[in-house]
Amino acid sequence: MSTAQTSRTQVAIVGAGPAGLLLGQLLHKAGIDAVIIERVSADYVLGRIRAGILEQVSVDLLDEAGVGTRMHAEGLVHGGVELMWDGRRHRVDLNKYSGGQNVMVYGQTEVTQDLMQARAAAGLSTIYEARNTAVHDFDTARPYVTWDKDGQSYRLDCDFIAGCDGFHGVCRASAPRSAITEYEKVYPFGWLGLLADTPPVNDELVYINSPRGFALCSQRSKTRSRYYLQVPLTHHVEDWSDDAFWQELRLRLDDEGRERLVTGPSLEKSIAPLRSFVTEPLRFGRMFLAGDAGHIVPPTGAKGLNLATTDVKYLCNALVEFYRDKSEAGIDDYSRKCLGRIWRAERFSWWLTQLMHRFPHDEQITAKFQHAELDYLTHSEAGLRTIAENYVGLPLDFAERSLM
Repeated sequence: MSTAQTSRTQVAIVGAGPAGLLLGQLLHKAGIDAVIIERVSADYVLGRIRAGILEQVSVDLLDEAGVGTRMHAEGLVHGGVELMWDGRRHRVDLNKYSGGQNVMVYGQTEVTQDLMQARAAAGLSTIYEARNTAVHDFDTARPYVTWDKDGQSYRLDCDFIAGCDGFHGVCRASAPRSAITEYEKVYPFGWLGLLADTPPVNDELVYINSPRGFALCSQRSKTRSRYYLQVPLTHHVEDWSDDAFWQELRLRLDDEGRERLVTGPSLEKSIAPLRSFVTEPLRFGRMFLAGDAGHIVPPTGAKGLNLATTDVKYLCNALVEFYRDKSEAGIDDYSRKCLGRIWRAERFSWWLTQLMHRFPHDEQITAKFQHAELDYLTHSEAGLRTIAENYVGLPLDFAERSLM
């Protein structure tokens, strides 16, 4: 390698997923310069099939970033969700029991594409396929990031590093082990997901507690469906033909669902393991972790992308305060604010996962306990409010409210 080419920015963002792209867009709107460094290609980033449920807070943040036009045109507003057990469905009116809040069905891939296009239109710098990315001196006032690309080495000096590079990224791995605590629960099953260009089986999401295991009927649009089956961790995608998937889904559905189910060839099929994971703290000197770099939630509660967007909002506010007001109060408080929301969302996702899935070695009485709790929740105004308020998401100022 030749001598590194050196440049400078205010904020170096490692990771060009939705967290990094949203942070870059919000900083741009605030007049703060940022460069994004990503280890894979733009096409690879866009090829990731991920979450599809946006909380109102996330919708508002995408509007603030100036990328909400297509979301409002193509996204589906859902004011409720259905829970099913014992072959019976019970609707939770999210709008009624959350004080008028809804969720938006709009895939993470679409969010990423909108943010990519906005960044390109603004002529902002994103480096894709950066190899050997490393973060340096983030415990000083002069951090920097290095990487290799096309036979050349590069160095980017900056004021701050935003680690938006996911669970396996370099930023969290670079934090000193003595300064970090990691909490983790790995679940003994995964979700087998199938994406198909078929109309959804229901207008709203259906969460299914079945003797054969959990299932979720979700969607990306009125013509594209996303379905999930709980499967053992020992299973592989190759074990499941499309026909086998549809047959198993039928067995977990009720009569109405089986009648309305439209099958078709899969566009994508994958198995995702489930884990609850939180890093404390989320700040290490002048490096901050956001999104999956700092926490993972089971997808049951639809919180992963939404926690990433609010991390980014807190971080953007803190950086704006630093540059505009010469104050470090926001960056000093970043971890506390984020973790207040994160642990509440982690708890809800863990609780809903426990409630809707069948665990190996569960006794018969466990299913009875689940059904009794579901029956109570869906026939109690307090229970319905608990589900609705958590599902639509906590307000951005939750950290302040929780101290009152």
